[in-house]
Amino acid sequence: MTNRVFILGGLRTHIGIRNGIFKNVLPEKLGAALIKEIKRKYFVENPDLLICGNAIGPGGNIGRLTLLNAGISDNVPAFTVDTQCASGLTAIDIAYSKIASGQCELVFAGGIESTSLQPYREYNENDPRTKLRNPKFTAAQFSPSEYEDDAMLSGAEKTAKLLNISKKEADMAALECYQNAYKAREKNLLGNIICPLFSSTRDEVMRRKFTEKLLERAPLIFNQNGSVLTSANSCTINDGAAFVILASENWMKQNKRECEIELLSTMMKGTNPEYPPLAADFATLNILNECNLKYKNIFAFEYNESFSIIRVHFQKEHKEEKKRFNKWGGALAYGHPYGASGAILMLHLQQILKKENGKYGIAAIPAAGGIGQAILVVNHKGKK
Repeated sequence: MTNRVFILGGLRTHIGIRNGIFKNVLPEKLGAALIKEIKRKYFVENPDLLICGNAIGPGGNIGRLTLLNAGISDNVPAFTVDTQCASGLTAIDIAYSKIASGQCELVFAGGIESTSLQPYREYNENDPRTKLRNPKFTAAQFSPSEYEDDAMLSGAEKTAKLLNISKKEADMAALECYQNAYKAREKNLLGNIICPLFSSTRDEVMRRKFTEKLLERAPLIFNQNGSVLTSANSCTINDGAAFVILASENWMKQNKRECEIELLSTMMKGTNPEYPPLAADFATLNILNECNLKYKNIFAFEYNESFSIIRVHFQKEHKEEKKRFNKWGGALAYGHPYGASGAILMLHLQQILKKENGKYGIAAIPAAGGIGQAILVVNHKGKK
């Protein structure tokens, strides 16, 4: 029998820009400080397991290092997962499986990232790839035909051309994303899941309001005729951490906690690595089919909006549901600390469902190499 899995709660840090508020903070220290606050807020001690997403750290098991820095018992295991942008959501997926199978009762899952402290990597002199690209690099190789550090950017540009998305469409979608996020900030809709740490006071990406004119003037990433991506309709490079607490129904009831937000299903799918932004919606389609649901049944879609073309594509494909996409803004406006973004999405989704009385929600991320990760949740108090 499969155990039911619920979200007890969670927190995220403010999201910093590279070389911003967290520029001197080790990612394991940032994650550990956040976990200490999560334990305090939700009155929990040691979990059975900690799973940490991380994409560009120095290697090794940074999840274990984070756990030990957080003062959790050294008897508690921890491990790190890397599915690039989807890492944090993959961590939650694995945590769900651990609890559903009965191996664990309480798991911390999420991720950490510091682009400010991102190490350079270098191929060994024996590696034939030293002849194909700069041997010193920041981004790993994600597909057989891609060698450059800008593989995700070039993949997004290719996707825009494949879908015939214009720069104007991308800019207007970005503006909608920013406006939704500004409204959410003005109403402090996310205040109870954001934890100020190391003197942080706000998400740094939202320091100024974008206008249509500013978007039009933003420099192109690829200086080519007909190029779509700009510095304003593509996400910034960020630092941050986020974790959620997942628990079994048995643990929730024994500890007299309310069983409100339940994970129903998870899905990971592969797509063409040349067009990675398409992977999130492909994973969503598959999870809906598996659960006998349709797009119209979902109250909120929280996608990792690393490029505004993801919003354009969703709203063209699902016109009736376009207002349900990233209702409070997405990664363009908040930031995208790769390994943490999955948990950030889940926390935002949870708040949307609770505060807007929604029933079903999906968090989904497209990742490098053509990986799509999606998780379906239900708010048992939701009516919409």
